[in-house]
Amino acid sequence: MPSKTEHAIKHSEFLNKAHTSSYRKDIDGLRAIAVLAVIVFHFGYLPNGYLGVDIFFVISGYLITKIVYNETLKNEFSVLKFYLRRIRRIIPLVLFTSSVALIIGLLVMLPDDLENLSQSIVATNFFANNILLLITSRDYWNTVNEFKPLMHTWSLAVEEQFYLFFPVIFLVFSGKKIKWILPLLIGLTIISLALYLFGTDSSKAFYCIQYRFFELSIGGIAAILFSNKSISGWYKLVLFAIIIPILLFDLGLSQKVQLLLIVAASTIMLLPSDGKQKPVAFLMENKIMMAIGKISFSLYMWHQIIIAYSRYFVFEKITVTDTLILSIIIVILSIFSYYLIEQPFRNKSIVKNSTLLFITGTLFIITTASSLFLYRKAGIIRDVPELDIYSSTITNNFSFSGYKRNAHIEYNAAVYDLDKNFTQSDKIKVLVIGNSFARDWVNVLQESKYAGKIEISYATDFNSAKDLAARISQSQYIFFSCLPKKDFDSLSLRWNIQASKCWNIGTKQFGANNGIIYNRRGNSDYCSQRINVADDINQENIKFKQEWGNKFIDLLGLATDSTGKIPVFTPNCKFISQDCAHLTKEGAKYFAQLLNNNPTINIFEGK
Repeated sequence: MPSKTEHAIKHSEFLNKAHTSSYRKDIDGLRAIAVLAVIVFHFGYLPNGYLGVDIFFVISGYLITKIVYNETLKNEFSVLKFYLRRIRRIIPLVLFTSSVALIIGLLVMLPDDLENLSQSIVATNFFANNILLLITSRDYWNTVNEFKPLMHTWSLAVEEQFYLFFPVIFLVFSGKKIKWILPLLIGLTIISLALYLFGTDSSKAFYCIQYRFFELSIGGIAAILFSNKSISGWYKLVLFAIIIPILLFDLGLSQKVQLLLIVAASTIMLLPSDGKQKPVAFLMENKIMMAIGKISFSLYMWHQIIIAYSRYFVFEKITVTDTLILSIIIVILSIFSYYLIEQPFRNKSIVKNSTLLFITGTLFIITTASSLFLYRKAGIIRDVPELDIYSSTITNNFSFSGYKRNAHIEYNAAVYDLDKNFTQSDKIKVLVIGNSFARDWVNVLQESKYAGKIEISYATDFNSAKDLAARISQSQYIFFSCLPKKDFDSLSLRWNIQASKCWNIGTKQFGANNGIIYNRRGNSDYCSQRINVADDINQENIKFKQEWGNKFIDLLGLATDSTGKIPVFTPNCKFISQDCAHLTKEGAKYFAQLLNNNPTINIFEGK
């Protein structure tokens, strides 16, 4: 026999369908397209699949405005009830999935990654993960985001920020003033669209609500204008034929054009139709699409957690077979959370308001407090000898900001102290100019046999360094990092740099993430693990070598074996890099030793 909970859920669904005309099968079909596009994109198979998020934005704007506007017309709108509906719809599942992500992270993550996850949980709880990602990684397509279990909640933050202030419009412009709502929405939409089209910061345009508002509000405008109108179903068939190619194929369109086309097509797809075209119903309202649409929120919340952790500690590369297996897991978890979390919490007869607020409030406090505790400890909950990290050394004087929270970043950043003029010593004058890779090279030199012979001056770039012209003149050796020859040629003319005393240091990478390496601890070959150098890194170093000849130092080449693989650990089983790009102190010592032992690199010969 069905349980009381199951009976109440079915009864609620029956009432919703029987007594309202708001339920539309085609919207579930559109949700299905959106969530499938995003999931396949995150698996790595659909370059434009991220546009599924924009479809969700339009759907949310349409449905929310339709409900709130109709309630305002009837003088029944309540901000409190609105927020309670949003809490029921979103918060329980977000808190539950975040909790699961945190528990898994405690078991498998390295300190840096666990610290980042704790930041993401706090940001997600406060509807601000879009802001966190803007500050930390900026580039949505950065490979590092593939390993973040809660990366996808940035879009949820945009919607939640929209929900926070959007109902205020209807509260202020209620009664006779309701006629001003549509003009106001149109005005705000134009402003937001202008910001998006003409803004110069692509990262802000991707993550921030002011640039994304027009997507939600366009759906809202359509809900108001077409509340009692319908369009021909043939239009939807044509628009369906527009959406799918944009998602599936690279049509050579810019990101902004693609987004605008998806937003426009999705908006029209949402308009009520005459229902006469069977092809539209077949494509959008079949049982499979409707089922996917119904659990789309659960699918969205689970998919990135499963994919990110699979990349982090299971698969070096997700194959087609792996994708199928993971997809089944995602679907099973989504069905589970839809029926046991989403549906009960949406139903006031099952979960009363007081129960809702108690459960969500408790989970909110637990996840936020535990995440802040982990952040306070810099993610260090166990000894990691491979990184020279020991929980017993953690004190209570960590700063909540700045590089000093991480010993390895601190080691790299200490090079900033060398941003000064040369002294009058008799040591060889060495100038290093460049980014964090250049700072890595400074550390290699300081750990090498040359350390006692040289005096190093460091500059981040040519624009901000003080007295750089004097330092260039006084230096006997100048090192750049990853500098193309054409850029050097223009700089050498501007700064009167002698090419004979210049060297270029190559780029480097030690995999995509150390998590999968770390989670093999216990294996007999753990400390001897080696990985392939990424093709793009190899090609970049080959290009540098062709341009610079014997004035190019290929660090990765010094460590690469005959099979084209490089180690991730030093001979004493220490990580060469804590973030797969920059050197730990042991990593700098390792490359210094390779430099010492390589007879073909005599940088300071005769000096």
